Amino acid sequence: MTIQEIHDRLEKKFGPKVTGRNFEVLDPWIEIQAESLIEVARFLRDQPDLDFDMLHCVTAVDYFQPDPKKAAQAPWQPHLELIYHLSSFTHRHRLVLKTSLPRWQDGVEGELPRIASLSDLWSTAEWHEREVFDLMGIFFTGNADLRRILCPQDWVGHPLRKDYQMPEEYQGIRMRD
Repeated sequence: MTIQEIHDRLEKKFGPKVTGRNFEVLDPWIEIQAESLIEVARFLRDQPDLDFDMLHCVTAVDYFQPDPKKAAQAPWQPHLELIYHLSSFTHRHRLVLKTSLPRWQDGVEGELPRIASLSDLWSTAEWHEREVFDLMGIFFTGNADLRRILCPQDWVGHPLRKDYQMPEEYQGIRMRD
């Protein structure tokens, strides 16, 4: 099944919950509303002719420009983008599924954005979501083991956010010269 056919199936089933696409890039992608993630993911996994039985990767991108002059010219508003790489071993097709989140929950700085975990659909999601939580600061509701995976448990902040400030010191160790 081609990416166009998968898109058409999703658009027919979910209508406006499918919010974007780009088939002209190296990894063609389909974008959906964040609130529809579980519903769309379950459909992709459970439909016999789709059968996306493997979640390879969950990652995120921070669309934030810390320089105010450059931010004024940016063609987008600050947000986080979640990216899911799926495959079907049965049908040998793959899909990149995207969704966008605000950088902060309800616009309150420091309040992590929330999205439903896919760990009940694909067990591999548990570790990938932990990494995204740790480094990008996205909270996955329903992930049974959502804790830091790369940084120490008492680390403050999320190092891959573009506004992250490296601490001067950590547990008595000077971090900067």
